[in-house]
Amino acid sequence: MNRHALLCRSILENPAATQRELAEQLFLSLGTINNLVKECAALGYLQITLEGNYEITEAGYAFLEPFRVDGALFIAAGFGSRFVPLTFETPKGLLEVQGERMIERQIKQLHEAGIRNISIVVGYLKEKFEYLIDKYDVTLIYNPEYSSKNTLATIYHARNALAGKNMYLLSSDNWMRENMFHLYECGSWYSSVLMQGETSEWCLSYNKKGLITDVSVGGRDSWVMYGPAFFSKDFSAAFLPVLEQYYHQPGTEQFYWEQVLMDLLKKKTAPPIYINRQGNDQVYEFENLEELRYFDPKYQNQSDNKALQLVSKVFQVPESEIVHIRCLKSGMTNKSFLFQIHKTSYICRIPGPGTEVLINRSQEKSAYDQVAHLGITERVIYFDGKMGYKISEYYENARTADSSSPQDMALCMKLLRTFHQASLRVEHSFDLKERILFYESLCLSHGPIPFEDYELVRSWMFELLEEISNKKRPNILSHIDPNVDNFLILQDGSVKLIDWEYAGMADPLLDIAMCAVYSYYDFEKAFWLMELYLDRKAAEEEQFMLTAFMALSGFLWSLWAVYKSNLGEEFGEYTIIMYRYGKKGYQKLHPVI
Repeated sequence: MNRHALLCRSILENPAATQRELAEQLFLSLGTINNLVKECAALGYLQITLEGNYEITEAGYAFLEPFRVDGALFIAAGFGSRFVPLTFETPKGLLEVQGERMIERQIKQLHEAGIRNISIVVGYLKEKFEYLIDKYDVTLIYNPEYSSKNTLATIYHARNALAGKNMYLLSSDNWMRENMFHLYECGSWYSSVLMQGETSEWCLSYNKKGLITDVSVGGRDSWVMYGPAFFSKDFSAAFLPVLEQYYHQPGTEQFYWEQVLMDLLKKKTAPPIYINRQGNDQVYEFENLEELRYFDPKYQNQSDNKALQLVSKVFQVPESEIVHIRCLKSGMTNKSFLFQIHKTSYICRIPGPGTEVLINRSQEKSAYDQVAHLGITERVIYFDGKMGYKISEYYENARTADSSSPQDMALCMKLLRTFHQASLRVEHSFDLKERILFYESLCLSHGPIPFEDYELVRSWMFELLEEISNKKRPNILSHIDPNVDNFLILQDGSVKLIDWEYAGMADPLLDIAMCAVYSYYDFEKAFWLMELYLDRKAAEEEQFMLTAFMALSGFLWSLWAVYKSNLGEEFGEYTIIMYRYGKKGYQKLHPVI
């Protein structure tokens, strides 16, 4: 850190500052400040006015010019999973704290320091940041890997905004009490606060001059990485090429950008970067909603979040009593979060975007109503048959079924058999032909369906539909989505089947076929599964029906996945695997001679 530049900057910002005040501000001794003043005066960088204050000279301004800050880059691409359900609706950086959105507070502080060149790397809910272009003249940079990679990839995609410039690197979800930005920065740094006691934060080691010499994860009574960073153009010139190398290495997908810095420090090849020590209550990185509630009382009972408002209303409690909130693994069509009220845990499901096109929530509710008395599904506390919000009891220490476990699958098939033997009825059906045509139309509304032999395979599927329509088969309420992830095995060994979004009247063997394709079973393994379900040897017609249903189910879900891909959601190899079920199933029933 260039101490002469630090002193000149401090005097420029506060000409009336005493040497003692300068010493406190710069974490230097009074003697060191006295010597720096003499040295800068001798170099012609400052002079003493008639009033006895220090003043920067033209030579001093010229000396400071290479240290001028060129701009700032915000990281704002992530989801913010520890802030669900707030971040289901709003990116974390756009949450209000003390009446101000966190990213806007920082932008205003940058403007106050004379910094206007501001870029924001976006990803999750990127459209929410668009208004900042007009309001603050910022630039948005899109990170296409925001959902699968960590901040190393974020910096990689924004590297051109940093290269050749003196730039602040900021997190959109930081909150700084006092403005800590300057028009001039005198060396690269990382903001740091003192953490008393044990901490899992990234702890800094540094020498007498404040140069960071090492980073370790976890420590005690340590200065830790916390808040903004600043990259000088020299730092970026040395650091960014190494970061690019890391980006292209397998296994670095979940790296923070700081991991690169830590590795370089341990190898003693890092470009110089200094600790920027901040006082207590200056920098805030809110870890979760509980911390935010403590800091800003608004979030105790007036979060303005639909899901929390709903939970509060259903349970007749203030929002402050909804605690231990955490994100659960998002499903393909829904978002959900876990919470506690009075030490009892519940799950709130929030329908994902576009699901209103795919799922009839009133029909889902009717299915839940029909099966409730059987005790085979979760206990539903609340269900909105219009919007699809659902609150249900959470089963502690339950696990999902394992498709590779014969014991687990026997339990799942026993539950399905019990369910089907009840011969329940609802007013709606799950019609494979209708659903295939429906998903096909959704796909075609976005362009051609990408499979080269789609028309041929489609004709095969409609041939199978005609064949199964001539069979006299049972037609009862079926689950349709018996993925092993929807079977919960509780601590007492009992099983629950959850998520009845697609349930409707159908041949019960369709449930077995769906379970088989979701488990990626081949056809022989699927016959084994069916016999677990039947508790006997399968008849020839049953084998035919299961094979046809697997083919049609795979074809159906491949169309579903193509449609979701058109909306920007990718499911990897799932699309191809499902499509292959369609082809292989038909060919098994109609072998080519």
